[in-house]
Amino acid sequence: MQLLTETWVTATWDEYIQLIENPKYIKSKGYYHNGKMRVEMSPIGNDHASDHSIIIFAVSLFATIQGINFNSKDNCTYRKIGFQEVQPDVSYYIGEKANVIPYGTSIVNLDVYPVPDLVIEVANSSLADDKGEKRLMYEDLGVAEYWVLDVQNVQVIPFVIENGGSRRITESQVLPGLQISLLNEALRKTRQMDHSQVCSWLLSQFQQ
Repeated sequence: MQLLTETWVTATWDEYIQLIENPKYIKSKGYYHNGKMRVEMSPIGNDHASDHSIIIFAVSLFATIQGINFNSKDNCTYRKIGFQEVQPDVSYYIGEKANVIPYGTSIVNLDVYPVPDLVIEVANSSLADDKGEKRLMYEDLGVAEYWVLDVQNVQVIPFVIENGGSRRITESQVLPGLQISLLNEALRKTRQMDHSQVCSWLLSQFQQ
C-alpha cells in the first residue's frame, strides 16, 4: 500500500517504527503523536533552506553575544518510546541544559534526557500543520518555546508553552531580550541582500 505522506495517518507505534526504519524513508522526517504518524518527504527548496540557515545563525549569534550557554540541533530526532517522536527543523538546549545530550547519542531518548528548550519548524508548504497539529504535539511534549518560521509570509510566529497550552509572544522567554520583530526584519532583508550582509546587520543590532 502506498504511504500517504505530508499528512497524519493512523498507525500503531510499532507500525511507525517499522516504516521510519525502512531504508526507503531514510531521508524522510518522521513524527508520531496521539496514535498518528506523519512522514514528510517534500524536497527542501531554496526558500526553506535559506530561512532555515539564517534563523540558526541569528539565534546562535544572539545567545553568543549575550553569553547564554546553548547547543543547537539541526534536524535532531527526539523519541518518547511508544508514545511520541518529533524531528524539528531546529532545536536548542539553553542554559544549564546546554550540554545535557552527550556526543555519541543518536536518537535522543526523552525517557532519559529532557526535552529541548526551543523548537523551530520552518514552514513553507506545511504552515497549517505547523501552527496546528504540531503545535499541539509540542505542547504535549512540554518544550518551553515553539516557533513557526513562515517562509511565504516572511515572519516568525512564536509561542511560549505553559500550563499545557501555548500563547503568542513578542520577545523570547528562553532567550531574554531577543525581540521577534528583529528576526522578522532580518528575514525581510534576506529577500534583498545576501546572507553576509544580513549577518553583519544582525551583529550590529545585537551589539547595541
